[in-house]
Amino acid sequence: MSERIVVYVTAPVDKARDLAAALVQAQLAACVNIVPSVRSIYRWKGEVCEDEESLLVIKSRRSAFEALRARVVELHPYEVPEVIALPIEAGHGAYLDWLDDNVSLK
Repeated sequence: MSERIVVYVTAPVDKARDLAAALVQAQLAACVNIVPSVRSIYRWKGEVCEDEESLLVIKSRRSAFEALRARVVELHPYEVPEVIALPIEAGHGAYLDWLDDNVSLK
């Protein structure tokens, strides 16, 4: 299983930058890309809802995931924020080395 992961988090547009910066500053993420506008349609408490959100694409390591997840939950305004991790199976070696060097939990 890959040690390197990509984590997806959706957030209100006006909160995405602060959340991304907090994760990078804490060295829980090497990099966070913010996709500024995604339309989310989802079921919440029995109703179908639709909102504009930002998508955070977070590059990190499996060893940092629990701390990253906890920090997102702490800072996020949603009752149940999306925090899902996917393995990075392959990539440019120099980039993957940089990712490893910039996440503190190894």
